[in-house]
Amino acid sequence: MARPERSQRPERSPHSIRRIVAASLVGTTIEWYDFFLYGSAAALVFNEIFFPTADPLTGTLIAFITYAIGFLARPLGGVVFGHYGDKVGRKKLLVLSLLLMGGATFAMGLLPTYDAIGIGAPVLLTVLRLVQGFALGGEWGGAVLIVSEHGGDKHRGFWASWPQSGAPGGNLLATGVLALLAAVQSESTFQAWGWRVPFLLSGVLVMVGLWIRLSVSESPVFLEAQARAEAAAAQGEKDEPPVVEVFRKSWRQVLTAIGTRFGENISYYILTSFVLVYVTKHLDLPKSTALNAVLIGSALHFAAIPAWGALSDRIGRRPVTLIGSVGMALWAFAFFTLVDSESFTVITAAVTVGLLLHGAMYGPQAAFISEMFDTKVRYSGASMGSQLASIVAGALAPIIAVELLKDFDSSVPVSVYLCAAALVTTVTVALAKETRGRDLRHVETGTATTDTPLPDTARTPVRSGEPS
Repeated sequence: MARPERSQRPERSPHSIRRIVAASLVGTTIEWYDFFLYGSAAALVFNEIFFPTADPLTGTLIAFITYAIGFLARPLGGVVFGHYGDKVGRKKLLVLSLLLMGGATFAMGLLPTYDAIGIGAPVLLTVLRLVQGFALGGEWGGAVLIVSEHGGDKHRGFWASWPQSGAPGGNLLATGVLALLAAVQSESTFQAWGWRVPFLLSGVLVMVGLWIRLSVSESPVFLEAQARAEAAAAQGEKDEPPVVEVFRKSWRQVLTAIGTRFGENISYYILTSFVLVYVTKHLDLPKSTALNAVLIGSALHFAAIPAWGALSDRIGRRPVTLIGSVGMALWAFAFFTLVDSESFTVITAAVTVGLLLHGAMYGPQAAFISEMFDTKVRYSGASMGSQLASIVAGALAPIIAVELLKDFDSSVPVSVYLCAAALVTTVTVALAKETRGRDLRHVETGTATTDTPLPDTARTPVRSGEPS
Protein backbone atom coordinates (compact mmCIF):
# COMPACT_ATOMS: atom_id res chain seq x y z
CA MET A 1 0.00 0.00 0.00
CA ALA A 2 1.37 3.41 -0.94
CA ARG A 3 2.16 5.69 1.94
CA PRO A 4 0.17 8.92 2.14
CA GLU A 5 1.90 12.05 0.93
CA ARG A 6 3.07 14.46 3.59
CA SER A 7 0.63 17.07 2.28
CA GLN A 8 -2.27 14.81 3.34
CA ARG A 9 -1.27 15.12 6.97
CA PRO A 10 -3.76 17.39 8.83
CA GLU A 11 -2.07 20.37 10.39
CA ARG A 12 -3.39 21.64 13.68
CA SER A 13 -4.42 25.24 14.19
CA PRO A 14 -2.10 27.57 16.14
CA HIS A 15 -4.74 27.82 18.88
CA SER A 16 -4.94 24.04 19.19
CA ILE A 17 -1.20 23.39 19.31
CA ARG A 18 -0.67 26.24 21.78
CA ARG A 19 -3.18 24.66 24.13
CA ILE A 20 -1.39 21.30 23.89
CA VAL A 21 1.97 23.01 24.46
CA ALA A 22 0.65 24.95 27.46
CA ALA A 23 -0.69 21.78 29.07
CA SER A 24 2.62 19.95 28.58
CA LEU A 25 4.68 22.93 29.75
CA VAL A 26 2.68 23.41 32.95
CA GLY A 27 2.82 19.70 33.73
CA THR A 28 6.55 19.33 33.10
CA THR A 29 7.29 22.50 35.06
CA ILE A 30 5.47 21.11 38.09
CA GLU A 31 7.11 17.69 37.82
CA TRP A 32 10.59 19.19 37.41
CA TYR A 33 9.85 21.56 40.31
CA ASP A 34 9.24 18.51 42.47
CA PHE A 35 12.35 16.70 41.22
CA PHE A 36 14.74 19.67 41.40
CA LEU A 37 13.42 20.77 44.77
CA TYR A 38 14.97 17.63 46.20
CA GLY A 39 18.32 18.41 44.54
CA SER A 40 18.39 21.95 45.94
CA ALA A 41 17.35 20.75 49.39
CA ALA A 42 19.99 18.00 49.26
CA ALA A 43 22.65 20.63 48.65
CA LEU A 44 21.40 23.07 51.28
CA VAL A 45 19.55 21.38 54.14
CA PHE A 46 19.04 17.57 53.88
CA ASN A 47 22.64 16.91 54.88
CA GLU A 48 21.86 18.37 58.31
CA ILE A 49 18.31 17.21 59.03
CA PHE A 50 18.35 13.73 57.46
CA PHE A 51 22.06 12.84 57.21
CA PRO A 52 23.85 14.61 60.10
CA THR A 53 27.64 14.02 60.11
CA ALA A 54 30.67 15.82 61.47
CA ASP A 55 31.90 16.69 57.97
CA PRO A 56 29.44 18.91 55.99
CA LEU A 57 30.74 17.68 52.62
CA THR A 58 30.29 14.05 53.66
CA GLY A 59 26.70 14.73 54.73
CA THR A 60 26.09 16.47 51.41
CA LEU A 61 27.62 13.54 49.53
CA ILE A 62 25.24 11.11 51.28
CA ALA A 63 22.30 13.40 50.49
CA PHE A 64 23.33 13.43 46.84
CA ILE A 65 23.52 9.62 46.85
CA THR A 66 19.82 9.49 47.78
CA TYR A 67 19.30 12.16 45.10
CA ALA A 68 20.91 9.75 42.61
CA ILE A 69 18.63 6.92 43.70
CA GLY A 70 15.76 8.78 42.10
CA PHE A 71 17.57 8.50 38.78
CA LEU A 72 17.88 4.72 39.18
CA ALA A 73 14.09 4.43 39.18
CA ARG A 74 13.71 6.52 36.03
CA PRO A 75 14.48 3.76 33.47
CA LEU A 76 11.94 1.50 35.21
CA GLY A 77 9.42 4.32 34.94
CA GLY A 78 10.40 4.74 31.30
CA VAL A 79 9.77 1.02 30.60
CA VAL A 80 6.41 0.86 32.39
CA PHE A 81 5.06 4.21 31.21
CA GLY A 82 6.51 3.69 27.74
CA HIS A 83 4.83 0.27 27.37
CA TYR A 84 1.40 1.50 28.41
CA GLY A 85 1.85 4.84 26.68
CA ASP A 86 2.44 3.00 23.39
CA LYS A 87 -0.56 0.74 24.08
CA VAL A 88 -3.27 2.94 25.62
CA GLY A 89 -2.14 6.50 24.88
CA ARG A 90 0.07 9.37 25.97
CA LYS A 91 -2.52 11.41 27.87
CA LYS A 92 -3.55 8.81 30.49
CA LEU A 93 0.04 8.10 31.47
CA LEU A 94 0.88 11.81 31.74
CA VAL A 95 -1.95 12.26 34.24
CA LEU A 96 -0.70 9.31 36.29
CA SER A 97 2.91 10.55 36.33
CA LEU A 98 1.80 13.95 37.60
CA LEU A 99 -0.20 12.41 40.45
CA LEU A 100 2.65 10.12 41.51
CA MET A 101 5.26 12.87 41.46
CA GLY A 102 3.12 15.39 43.31
CA GLY A 103 2.02 12.91 45.95
CA ALA A 104 5.61 11.86 46.72
CA THR A 105 6.83 15.45 46.97
CA PHE A 106 3.94 16.51 49.22
CA ALA A 107 4.68 13.53 51.50
CA MET A 108 8.33 14.64 51.80
CA GLY A 109 7.11 17.87 53.35
CA LEU A 110 5.45 15.84 56.13
CA LEU A 111 8.41 13.58 56.97
CA PRO A 112 9.88 13.52 60.48
CA THR A 113 13.59 14.32 60.69
CA TYR A 114 16.54 12.17 61.80
CA ASP A 115 16.41 13.74 65.28
CA ALA A 116 12.77 12.66 65.61
CA ILE A 117 12.81 9.01 64.47
CA GLY A 118 16.42 8.20 63.64
CA ILE A 119 17.28 6.01 60.65
CA GLY A 120 13.62 5.73 59.64
CA ALA A 121 13.68 9.32 58.38
CA PRO A 122 16.29 8.88 55.61
CA VAL A 123 14.75 5.50 54.69
CA LEU A 124 11.32 7.08 54.13
CA LEU A 125 12.93 9.94 52.24
CA THR A 126 14.71 7.47 49.96
CA VAL A 127 11.50 5.53 49.23
CA LEU A 128 9.70 8.73 48.25
CA ARG A 129 12.68 9.69 46.08
CA LEU A 130 12.28 6.37 44.23
CA VAL A 131 8.62 7.20 43.56
CA GLN A 132 9.69 10.60 42.21
CA GLY A 133 12.19 9.00 39.86
CA PHE A 134 9.70 6.39 38.65
CA ALA A 135 7.15 9.10 37.84
CA LEU A 136 9.64 11.35 36.08
CA GLY A 137 10.86 8.39 34.02
CA GLY A 138 7.46 8.32 32.35
CA GLU A 139 6.86 12.06 32.23
CA TRP A 140 9.50 13.24 29.76
CA GLY A 141 8.65 10.88 26.92
CA GLY A 142 4.92 11.46 27.14
CA ALA A 143 5.13 15.24 27.46
CA VAL A 144 7.39 15.79 24.45
CA LEU A 145 5.62 13.18 22.32
CA ILE A 146 2.12 14.53 22.78
CA VAL A 147 3.39 17.91 21.54
CA SER A 148 5.56 16.45 18.76
CA GLU A 149 2.72 14.30 17.48
CA HIS A 150 0.11 17.08 17.57
CA GLY A 151 2.24 19.58 15.65
CA GLY A 152 3.32 19.54 12.03
CA ASP A 153 6.74 18.61 10.68
CA LYS A 154 7.85 22.14 9.80
CA HIS A 155 7.88 23.68 13.30
CA ARG A 156 8.28 20.59 15.47
CA GLY A 157 11.60 21.70 16.92
CA PHE A 158 10.03 24.89 18.24
CA TRP A 159 6.81 23.42 19.63
CA ALA A 160 8.46 20.32 21.14
CA SER A 161 11.10 22.46 22.86
CA TRP A 162 8.49 24.09 25.11
CA PRO A 163 8.03 21.02 27.36
CA GLN A 164 11.84 21.08 27.62
CA SER A 165 11.50 24.56 29.12
CA GLY A 166 9.67 22.88 31.97
CA ALA A 167 13.07 21.80 33.34
CA PRO A 168 14.43 25.34 33.88
CA GLY A 169 10.88 26.45 34.70
CA GLY A 170 10.68 23.90 37.49
CA ASN A 171 14.19 24.71 38.67
CA LEU A 172 13.34 28.42 38.55
CA LEU A 173 10.27 27.81 40.66
CA ALA A 174 12.04 25.53 43.15
CA THR A 175 15.07 27.79 43.51
CA GLY A 176 12.87 30.89 43.70
CA VAL A 177 10.78 29.49 46.55
CA LEU A 178 13.90 28.41 48.46
CA ALA A 179 15.58 31.78 47.85
CA LEU A 180 12.48 33.62 49.09
CA LEU A 181 12.33 31.51 52.24
CA ALA A 182 16.06 31.98 52.85
CA ALA A 183 15.57 35.75 52.54
CA VAL A 184 12.62 36.07 54.94
CA GLN A 185 13.53 33.39 57.48
CA SER A 186 16.42 32.95 59.84
CA GLU A 187 18.72 29.96 59.37
CA SER A 188 17.26 28.24 62.44
CA THR A 189 13.66 28.76 61.28
CA PHE A 190 14.43 27.44 57.81
CA GLN A 191 16.09 24.36 59.31
CA ALA A 192 13.23 23.80 61.76
CA TRP A 193 10.24 23.98 59.41
CA GLY A 194 10.75 26.48 56.58
CA TRP A 195 12.20 23.87 54.22
CA ARG A 196 8.87 22.00 54.32
CA VAL A 197 6.88 24.83 52.70
CA PRO A 198 8.00 24.31 49.07
CA PHE A 199 7.35 20.55 49.34
CA LEU A 200 3.82 21.08 50.66
CA LEU A 201 3.20 23.69 47.97
CA SER A 202 3.51 20.88 45.43
CA GLY A 203 0.04 19.65 46.40
CA VAL A 204 -1.54 22.88 45.15
CA LEU A 205 0.56 22.96 41.98
CA VAL A 206 -0.39 19.37 41.07
CA MET A 207 -4.11 20.17 41.27
CA VAL A 208 -3.60 23.06 38.85
CA GLY A 209 -1.51 20.92 36.49
CA LEU A 210 -4.00 18.07 36.62
CA TRP A 211 -6.89 20.34 35.67
CA ILE A 212 -4.96 21.66 32.66
CA ARG A 213 -3.61 18.29 31.54
CA LEU A 214 -7.04 16.62 31.61
CA SER A 215 -8.37 19.22 29.16
CA VAL A 216 -6.20 18.21 26.18
CA SER A 217 -6.86 15.54 23.56
CA GLU A 218 -4.92 12.40 22.77
CA SER A 219 -2.24 12.49 20.07
CA PRO A 220 -3.79 12.03 16.58
CA VAL A 221 -0.63 10.27 15.39
CA PHE A 222 -1.01 7.74 18.22
CA LEU A 223 -4.71 7.25 17.43
CA GLU A 224 -3.82 6.44 13.82
CA ALA A 225 -1.15 3.95 14.92
CA GLN A 226 -3.57 2.39 17.40
CA ALA A 227 -6.17 1.96 14.65
CA ARG A 228 -3.56 0.27 12.45
CA ALA A 229 -2.58 -2.06 15.30
CA GLU A 230 -6.22 -3.00 15.91
CA ALA A 231 -6.76 -3.66 12.20
CA ALA A 232 -3.61 -5.81 12.10
CA ALA A 233 -4.71 -7.71 15.21
CA ALA A 234 -8.07 -8.39 13.59
CA GLN A 235 -6.16 -10.07 10.73
CA GLY A 236 -4.30 -12.28 13.18
CA GLU A 237 -1.02 -10.33 13.32
CA LYS A 238 0.73 -10.10 16.69
CA ASP A 239 3.04 -7.36 17.94
CA GLU A 240 5.89 -7.76 20.40
CA PRO A 241 5.83 -5.64 23.56
CA PRO A 242 7.12 -2.15 22.62
CA VAL A 243 10.19 -2.31 24.86
CA VAL A 244 11.23 -5.66 23.33
CA GLU A 245 10.79 -4.30 19.83
CA VAL A 246 12.81 -1.20 20.69
CA PHE A 247 15.84 -3.16 21.89
CA ARG A 248 15.57 -5.70 19.09
CA LYS A 249 15.12 -3.33 16.14
CA SER A 250 16.01 0.20 17.29
CA TRP A 251 18.92 -0.28 19.71
CA ARG A 252 21.12 2.05 17.62
CA GLN A 253 18.61 4.85 18.10
CA VAL A 254 18.56 4.16 21.85
CA LEU A 255 22.36 4.45 21.99
CA THR A 256 22.23 7.67 19.97
CA ALA A 257 19.66 9.11 22.38
CA ILE A 258 21.87 8.17 25.35
CA GLY A 259 24.93 9.81 23.81
CA THR A 260 22.94 12.91 22.83
CA ARG A 261 21.78 13.35 26.41
CA PHE A 262 25.09 12.48 28.11
CA GLY A 263 26.85 15.85 28.05
CA GLU A 264 23.60 17.78 28.33
CA ASN A 265 22.53 15.86 31.44
CA ILE A 266 25.86 16.10 33.26
CA SER A 267 26.35 19.78 32.47
CA TYR A 268 22.91 20.69 33.77
CA TYR A 269 23.41 19.14 37.20
CA ILE A 270 26.90 20.61 37.51
CA LEU A 271 25.57 24.07 36.65
CA THR A 272 22.49 23.98 38.87
CA SER A 273 23.04 21.48 41.74
CA PHE A 274 26.77 21.08 42.27
CA VAL A 275 27.34 24.83 41.96
CA LEU A 276 25.23 25.29 45.12
CA VAL A 277 27.61 23.01 47.02
CA TYR A 278 30.72 24.60 45.48
CA VAL A 279 29.68 28.16 46.31
CA THR A 280 28.43 27.48 49.85
CA LYS A 281 30.84 24.76 51.06
CA HIS A 282 34.05 25.39 49.07
CA LEU A 283 33.94 29.18 48.72
CA ASP A 284 31.99 29.66 51.99
CA LEU A 285 29.63 32.21 50.44
CA PRO A 286 25.98 32.74 51.52
CA LYS A 287 23.27 30.42 50.18
CA SER A 288 21.58 33.40 48.57
CA THR A 289 24.59 34.00 46.28
CA ALA A 290 24.31 30.59 44.65
CA LEU A 291 20.50 30.45 44.68
CA ASN A 292 20.06 33.87 43.07
CA ALA A 293 22.71 33.13 40.42
CA VAL A 294 20.90 29.94 39.43
CA LEU A 295 17.58 31.80 39.60
CA ILE A 296 18.68 34.45 37.10
CA GLY A 297 20.40 31.93 34.85
CA SER A 298 17.32 29.68 34.83
CA ALA A 299 15.07 32.57 33.77
CA LEU A 300 17.20 33.22 30.68
CA HIS A 301 17.57 29.47 30.10
CA PHE A 302 13.77 29.12 30.05
CA ALA A 303 13.50 31.68 27.24
CA ALA A 304 16.50 30.39 25.27
CA ILE A 305 15.34 26.78 24.89
CA PRO A 306 12.45 27.52 22.47
CA ALA A 307 14.74 29.86 20.52
CA TRP A 308 17.25 27.05 20.04
CA GLY A 309 14.38 24.70 19.14
CA ALA A 310 13.16 27.16 16.48
CA LEU A 311 16.69 27.47 15.08
CA SER A 312 16.84 23.67 14.75
CA ASP A 313 13.79 23.89 12.47
CA ARG A 314 15.82 26.10 10.15
CA ILE A 315 19.30 24.58 10.17
CA GLY A 316 18.76 21.11 11.67
CA ARG A 317 18.89 19.35 15.03
CA ARG A 318 22.53 18.31 14.74
CA PRO A 319 24.14 21.73 14.09
CA VAL A 320 22.32 23.38 17.01
CA THR A 321 23.19 20.54 19.38
CA LEU A 322 26.83 20.71 18.32
CA ILE A 323 26.92 24.45 19.07
CA GLY A 324 25.96 23.58 22.65
CA SER A 325 28.20 20.55 23.15
CA VAL A 326 31.35 22.10 21.68
CA GLY A 327 30.68 25.34 23.53
CA MET A 328 30.18 23.46 26.81
CA ALA A 329 33.45 21.56 26.37
CA LEU A 330 35.26 24.90 26.18
CA TRP A 331 33.18 26.65 28.86
CA ALA A 332 33.89 23.88 31.38
CA PHE A 333 37.25 25.47 32.21
CA ALA A 334 36.15 29.11 32.16
CA PHE A 335 33.14 28.37 34.37
CA PHE A 336 34.90 27.60 37.65
CA THR A 337 37.55 30.26 37.05
CA LEU A 338 34.74 32.83 36.97
CA VAL A 339 32.91 31.31 39.95
CA ASP A 340 36.15 31.46 41.97
CA SER A 341 36.04 35.25 41.64
CA GLU A 342 33.43 35.17 44.47
CA SER A 343 31.66 38.08 42.75
CA PHE A 344 27.90 37.61 42.56
CA THR A 345 27.75 39.33 39.16
CA VAL A 346 30.53 37.18 37.70
CA ILE A 347 29.11 33.96 39.21
CA THR A 348 25.72 34.79 37.71
CA ALA A 349 27.30 35.41 34.30
CA ALA A 350 29.17 32.09 34.50
CA VAL A 351 26.00 30.14 35.33
CA THR A 352 23.94 31.97 32.70
CA VAL A 353 26.36 31.40 29.82
CA GLY A 354 26.64 27.74 30.81
CA LEU A 355 22.86 27.35 30.82
CA LEU A 356 22.52 29.08 27.45
CA LEU A 357 24.98 26.57 25.98
CA HIS A 358 23.08 23.78 27.68
CA GLY A 359 19.90 25.09 26.05
CA ALA A 360 21.44 24.58 22.61
CA MET A 361 21.76 20.87 23.43
CA TYR A 362 18.42 20.63 25.22
CA GLY A 363 16.16 22.69 22.95
CA PRO A 364 16.30 20.47 19.81
CA GLN A 365 16.50 17.27 21.85
CA ALA A 366 12.77 16.57 22.16
CA ALA A 367 12.20 16.68 18.41
CA PHE A 368 15.54 14.98 17.64
CA ILE A 369 14.84 11.94 19.83
CA SER A 370 11.13 11.75 18.93
CA GLU A 371 12.02 11.64 15.24
CA MET A 372 14.28 8.61 15.74
CA PHE A 373 11.47 6.13 16.51
CA ASP A 374 8.33 4.74 14.89
CA THR A 375 4.99 5.68 16.45
CA LYS A 376 4.13 2.27 17.91
CA VAL A 377 7.36 2.21 19.98
CA ARG A 378 8.11 5.94 20.22
CA TYR A 379 7.12 6.41 23.88
CA SER A 380 9.18 3.36 24.89
CA GLY A 381 12.17 4.22 22.70
CA ALA A 382 12.34 7.90 23.64
CA SER A 383 11.83 7.16 27.34
CA MET A 384 14.42 4.40 27.48
CA GLY A 385 17.08 6.36 25.62
CA SER A 386 16.49 9.40 27.80
CA GLN A 387 16.24 7.64 31.15
CA LEU A 388 19.17 5.25 30.66
CA ALA A 389 21.26 8.36 30.05
CA SER A 390 20.03 9.78 33.34
CA ILE A 391 21.63 6.89 35.28
CA VAL A 392 25.12 7.17 33.79
CA ALA A 393 25.00 10.95 33.50
CA GLY A 394 22.71 13.05 35.71
CA ALA A 395 22.48 10.60 38.62
CA LEU A 396 26.24 10.45 39.10
CA ALA A 397 27.19 14.00 38.13
CA PRO A 398 26.75 15.71 41.55
CA ILE A 399 28.28 12.70 43.37
CA ILE A 400 31.33 12.55 41.11
CA ALA A 401 31.77 16.33 41.25
CA VAL A 402 31.57 16.43 45.09
CA GLU A 403 33.98 13.48 45.37
CA LEU A 404 36.46 15.14 42.99
CA LEU A 405 36.26 18.34 45.01
CA LYS A 406 36.84 16.42 48.26
CA ASP A 407 39.81 14.47 46.89
CA PHE A 408 41.61 17.26 45.04
CA ASP A 409 40.29 20.41 46.76
CA SER A 410 40.24 21.94 43.29
CA SER A 411 37.69 22.57 40.54
CA VAL A 412 40.06 21.51 37.73
CA PRO A 413 39.14 17.79 37.84
CA VAL A 414 35.45 18.78 37.74
CA SER A 415 36.13 20.89 34.64
CA VAL A 416 37.87 17.95 32.97
CA TYR A 417 34.88 15.72 33.81
CA LEU A 418 32.43 18.26 32.37
CA CYS A 419 34.52 18.74 29.22
CA ALA A 420 34.77 14.98 28.62
CA ALA A 421 31.00 14.58 28.98
CA ALA A 422 30.37 17.34 26.43
CA LEU A 423 32.77 15.67 23.99
CA VAL A 424 30.83 12.39 24.24
CA THR A 425 27.72 14.22 23.05
CA THR A 426 29.72 16.00 20.35
CA VAL A 427 30.99 12.73 18.86
CA THR A 428 27.56 11.04 19.12
CA VAL A 429 25.70 13.85 17.37
CA ALA A 430 28.42 14.29 14.73
CA LEU A 431 27.93 10.62 13.77
CA ALA A 432 24.11 10.68 13.94
CA LYS A 433 21.72 11.21 11.03
CA GLU A 434 19.78 14.45 10.70
CA THR A 435 16.07 13.99 11.49
CA ARG A 436 14.59 17.45 10.83
CA GLY A 437 11.33 17.35 8.86
CA ARG A 438 10.54 13.66 9.22
CA ASP A 439 6.90 12.56 9.18
CA LEU A 440 6.28 10.99 12.58
CA ARG A 441 3.74 8.56 11.13
CA HIS A 442 6.38 6.92 8.90
CA VAL A 443 9.85 7.20 10.40
CA GLU A 444 12.57 5.14 8.73
CA THR A 445 14.27 3.50 11.70
CA GLY A 446 15.13 -0.06 12.56
CA THR A 447 11.46 -0.49 13.43
CA ALA A 448 9.45 -1.48 10.39
CA THR A 449 6.28 0.40 9.52
CA THR A 450 3.11 -1.44 8.66
CA ASP A 451 1.12 -1.55 5.45
CA THR A 452 -2.08 -2.49 7.24
CA PRO A 453 -4.88 -0.24 5.88
CA LEU A 454 -5.95 2.55 8.23
CA PRO A 455 -9.71 2.88 8.79
CA ASP A 456 -11.01 6.19 7.44
CA THR A 457 -12.44 7.14 10.82
CA ALA A 458 -8.98 7.04 12.35
CA ARG A 459 -7.68 9.65 9.92
CA THR A 460 -9.80 12.43 11.36
CA PRO A 461 -7.77 14.41 13.90
CA VAL A 462 -9.23 14.94 17.34
CA ARG A 463 -9.78 18.62 18.04
CA SER A 464 -8.30 20.03 21.19
CA GLY A 465 -10.75 19.82 24.04
CA GLU A 466 -12.69 16.84 22.66
CA PRO A 467 -12.80 13.73 24.82
CA SER A 468 -10.32 11.07 23.76
